[in-house]
Amino acid sequence: MKKVLSLILSTLLILTALPICGAAAAEGEVKPTGFTVTPALYVHAVGDSDDGEAWQAWQSVHDEDFEIAKPDEKYFFLPTSADKNTVDVYNGFDQAVTLNGVEIPAQTTVAVPYEPNTAYPVIAGDQSCTLTMMNSDAEAAIYINNPDADGEGTDLMTYLNEDKSNSAKATGAIVTPDGKIDSTPIKKIKGRGNTSWDKPKKGYNITYDKKVSIAGMEKNKKYSILPNYQDDSLTRNRFLYDLSDAVGMPYASDSRYVDFYVNGYYWGSYLMAEKVEPGSLVTDVAEDAYLTEEGTVKEDFPFIVEIDASAGDDDYWVSTNGLKLTIKSPEIDPGDVGYDEVKAYVKAKFSNFYNATAATADLSQYADIDSVAKLYLINELGKNWDSGVSSTFFTYKQDANGVYKFYGSPVWDYDNTLGNCVGIERELQSIGVSDYEEYTGWWCQYKGRSGKRSTGKSNSASIDKELKTREAYFDLIHASAEMNYTSGWLLNTGKWIADHSTLYQAAYDPEKKKMVVDTDATSYEQTFDDMFAYAFDWMEGRAAWLSEKFAPDYTPSVLIGDADRDGSVTILDATRIQRFIAELEPEENIDMIAADADRDGSVTVVDATRIQRVLAELCDMDGNMIPGKKLEIV
Repeated sequence: MKKVLSLILSTLLILTALPICGAAAAEGEVKPTGFTVTPALYVHAVGDSDDGEAWQAWQSVHDEDFEIAKPDEKYFFLPTSADKNTVDVYNGFDQAVTLNGVEIPAQTTVAVPYEPNTAYPVIAGDQSCTLTMMNSDAEAAIYINNPDADGEGTDLMTYLNEDKSNSAKATGAIVTPDGKIDSTPIKKIKGRGNTSWDKPKKGYNITYDKKVSIAGMEKNKKYSILPNYQDDSLTRNRFLYDLSDAVGMPYASDSRYVDFYVNGYYWGSYLMAEKVEPGSLVTDVAEDAYLTEEGTVKEDFPFIVEIDASAGDDDYWVSTNGLKLTIKSPEIDPGDVGYDEVKAYVKAKFSNFYNATAATADLSQYADIDSVAKLYLINELGKNWDSGVSSTFFTYKQDANGVYKFYGSPVWDYDNTLGNCVGIERELQSIGVSDYEEYTGWWCQYKGRSGKRSTGKSNSASIDKELKTREAYFDLIHASAEMNYTSGWLLNTGKWIADHSTLYQAAYDPEKKKMVVDTDATSYEQTFDDMFAYAFDWMEGRAAWLSEKFAPDYTPSVLIGDADRDGSVTILDATRIQRFIAELEPEENIDMIAADADRDGSVTVVDATRIQRVLAELCDMDGNMIPGKKLEIV
């Protein structure tokens, strides 16, 4: 990694400047202060700001080994907060830089007009290059700075990437698209991930000194910043996290697309997500919940476990039923009170749960059926390779009646889903799978087993307004992705990634209850636009196949208020209820469950009135008044 640092620093030492006129803005002492300034040009995330943290240096395009082929071509990878016409540029050279006849004195900041994606010639002394400015559309920018991470002068990323166990403090800035800057210091940053840690673009866990919000997320101290290195759409994690939240899974991690900068260097487009953590994301589990007030281990207590085949010496884990379980909470060190007792308790409880899934026992005695079923469906929808092997979390806690049960959540780590990876051939053969990369075929119900594949049934769930449209996700990530790939993170990341060049698109016909497949294949180029489209097209095909398989056992949810069963709530439903009450309409002509609008167990004139008030937009179907609405009497 020291080679990486030297290559990065070498890019900062090549002379340049901008070729366009600019009026002086935040001049004089305004400059980068969070890291070591070298002879280079720097740009700030927000115009006319005195902040010293949210700066980035120009850089050249690199490959995945950080080798630079064209050092005379420079880029500013600008966050969404940057003005699209003018940016503040700092000259880190010891000499003035010529900007198309306008001089930027040494160690001075000048406001410079520009046009995005335009290569401007830059001259400094007898050397020249070009500088192109690209703009992001991500939901926030994350800046983290520490030029001396180990006390011996080692750059932060060099130090962190040498060993996943290394950690450091840092300064930084969280910048939102409207230009607001939160300069809360970073208490701790360290590497994260299992197989993903071996990739050149890595992920990290970040702990701030106090709770902060990232682009509207609920305030937390701890976040995970995910590289999505193996996902050429950069969005599979985000979508399935949001889908989990939309279907009501507990503790679904909220997340935002961000651009990530460390010590003035742009590291690419990342996903900032709530960290799987007791007390913050998992609000019902406290880190010390296993202890009594006297400091002894309780008879029963909540905990969080992860099925993690990679668990090793540095983890707190147990083995049961052929699985490794990392205990995420409580995390106890050897020699601490309860170290062995907690491990024994977790092992016993999970073993009972596991055995119940393979027997005829009433599973509801051991698990929350709703969340476990949804966990299954999310993983089956994505054909998640890691399902039941890694990053599969369960939370053991009390239900509404005080009974301890396993909940299938939080969901985590979905970059290897939605047709993204090829899998391991010997494993696929052992369970008889030849269509893993396709959107057809069962997966989770026989993952990890050998022999003939089986079929299964499950419940379905409705999606609420929390989930964004395909177009909305694209608009939030497109420009950030273009910067990410232009900077050097290649779209094709190796043999693990499946072929995304063609796909027979499919959709579900609800009338025929069948999947309809296009007769001609759609071709996809190795561009972000097409790789994003492939991910969503594959998912739509997968959803169509699952819908066809589940259709025979699917019972549509009752639409409350739809007394006449026509699929919508109108004034005719209120009339039908009134006619039923007046004994003018037979009971077989009315859906009694749907007609009970106030859910009190009987159909009365109150239900007809509730429907009328909903249609008049005076209240919702739960009877909650709509703010600002009142009945006008004329």
